[in-house]
Amino acid sequence: MGIKSFEGSRKGQQQVVNNQSLKVSDYMTKDLITFKTTQSVEEVIDTLIKHKISGGPVVNDNYELIGIISEGDCIKQISESRYYNMPSDNNSVEKHMVKNVETIDGNLDVFDAAKKFLDSKRRRFPIVKDGKLVGQISQKDILKAAMQLKGHNWK
Repeated sequence: MGIKSFEGSRKGQQQVVNNQSLKVSDYMTKDLITFKTTQSVEEVIDTLIKHKISGGPVVNDNYELIGIISEGDCIKQISESRYYNMPSDNNSVEKHMVKNVETIDGNLDVFDAAKKFLDSKRRRFPIVKDGKLVGQISQKDILKAAMQLKGHNWK
C-alpha cells in the first residue's frame, strides 16, 4: 500500500478575501484631454493620434460636460465629406460630437461598471460630480483594476 499524504487547512493560514470595494473613482483617469465645441475635427484627429487615445469629452468654459467626440465621429465626418466631394467647411466638434452622453457615478463598483460597459458597448464613460467633469473610466481602466485584484484574491 502506497503512502498517501493529505494536508488539510491549517489554522491561521486560511486565505482571507479582501472585501473592500473597488470604486470607479479609484481607477478613473483624472488628467483628461478635453475638446471644445469650436475646435475642428482635424484638430481632434491630430490630438487623438498624438496622445494615442480613441476619443475624449467635450466641455464648455466651466468644465461642464456637453458631449463626447470619438475616432468614429471623426471617421464619419471625413467619410461623408469625401463621399459627397464636399469641402471640409463647417467641421467643428459641435456638429459631429455625441451630445446625449451617458455618465456613471465615481462611487460605482468597478465590476458594476464592467457590466455597464458590456451592456452599452461603449469604450469610455465620463464621471461628473456637481455638474463638472472630474474624470473618465475606460474599458482598459477596468481591466487594470481586475488585474490588481487578481494579484490579491484570485488564484
